[in-house]
Amino acid sequence: MVELDQMKGELTKFKEPLAEIEASLGLDVKKARIEELEREMEAPGFWDDPDSSNAKMKDLKNMKDTVETIENLKTQYEDIETLIEMGYEEADESLIPEIRAELDAFTEALEDIRISTLLSGEFDKNNAILKLNAGAGGTESCDWAAMLYRMYTRWAEKKGYSLEVLDYLDGDEAGIKSVTFQVNGENAYGYLKSEKGVHRLVRISPFNAQGKRQTSFVSLDVMPEIDADLDVEVNDDDIRVDTYRSSGAGGQHINKTSSAIRITHLPTGIVVQCQNERSQHMNKDKAMQMLKSKLYMLKLEENKEKLDDIRGEVTEIGWGNQIRSYVFQPYKLVKDLRTGVESGNVDAVMDGALDPFIGGYLKYINNGGAEGK
Repeated sequence: MVELDQMKGELTKFKEPLAEIEASLGLDVKKARIEELEREMEAPGFWDDPDSSNAKMKDLKNMKDTVETIENLKTQYEDIETLIEMGYEEADESLIPEIRAELDAFTEALEDIRISTLLSGEFDKNNAILKLNAGAGGTESCDWAAMLYRMYTRWAEKKGYSLEVLDYLDGDEAGIKSVTFQVNGENAYGYLKSEKGVHRLVRISPFNAQGKRQTSFVSLDVMPEIDADLDVEVNDDDIRVDTYRSSGAGGQHINKTSSAIRITHLPTGIVVQCQNERSQHMNKDKAMQMLKSKLYMLKLEENKEKLDDIRGEVTEIGWGNQIRSYVFQPYKLVKDLRTGVESGNVDAVMDGALDPFIGGYLKYINNGGAEGK
């Protein structure tokens, strides 16, 4: 029964953290607010103001989801307790695999909700817009950009988020030169802001005839999707709007007509592009929304960093600026250079197992290691 004793000890350690999470989320307050909103929904005139009612409906769903998640965790905890007691009473070791599986699932779910409690930034709950740009490394770098795009796609799928490609440019021989995509789901930006920076790959390149190890770099820019009516003034004289033909293998959803839009903000050098919407007008609206979001984030950061560090793209895409290294040869290791979080399971990481890195970064910035965006 040594294994039962061990698992009972593991479970008991989670009792206090679970209670702390429940208290920090203010479940009693949320339950009272849920009842209040449900009464409001039944009142005449609730839908007279669609913007207000839709915002309240979104808040209601989010609060219900949070309450349900915590209630499910508490139920899981009690179920595991019961299974452990059954194992003791019946001296039945056949229950051990089931208890271990339930305990592992509970541990993962508790860690997920614990990480979500660290999301307190102004835009953390928003959708996220990501842009991958191939850097030093030529075709190898373009292939690395495609691999990273797949990694974030897999992560989004596991989170139950949807993904929409906004702009896509093929590499000359293989991979992706650049891709802009939006990840839709609650807290998408809060999680993905940790990924902003330069990502470094070390491997034996399939594009190198001599079979030598090669290092390549890709930058990732991350910004929140901010409401289209964001109060940011953009002077027409400060922007250049270019129309171009959609291109690349961005999927069948990419419009192949000459309706793609590129907007350059001349004072800052910020460039945004969109080719995914059905019309030139819609592409321009989406690009303007992206530009306003970037300008707003720039305004928030201008007192924290020099303008040169945040103009347009993240930083120089090369040595000395990477946030994370992915080594495939001569050994396998993914290591975040800011937090020290690492994993030897490179395949799992490339399949979207990013939560340990995201959680490590959120804990890092909440402990004052860096400023959250």
